[in-house]
Amino acid sequence: MISLNYRDSRPIYEQIRDGLRKLIVTGALSADEKLPSVRALAAQLAINPNTIQRAYNELEGEGYIYSVPGKGSFAAANAAADSARRAELLTQVRELLSELRYLGVSQQELLNLVKEASPS
Repeated sequence: MISLNYRDSRPIYEQIRDGLRKLIVTGALSADEKLPSVRALAAQLAINPNTIQRAYNELEGEGYIYSVPGKGSFAAANAAADSARRAELLTQVRELLSELRYLGVSQQELLNLVKEASPS
């Protein structure tokens, strides 16, 4: 489900948040599917439950999950989250493209990279 890389410079809660976000976006977790409880996921990953709770709180703030008191957390049908995340990612891509152009990467190299990354 989620794997942690302790050599990664990102904090553990961000790795968990990004892993769950990826599962939701790719459809591995469908809309309204129950996520593991904070305690269960913390035990599975052998980390502090507060770390899991922080990741869940961020995902809920981004609109990827929702919580039902007494029931748990569930993957959201995330049309609003998708558009917000899309805008965020497009901004990051623009910044990366500007930096790559500054570093001398040609427009053709960038186009080739986009073609490489695009599904056929």
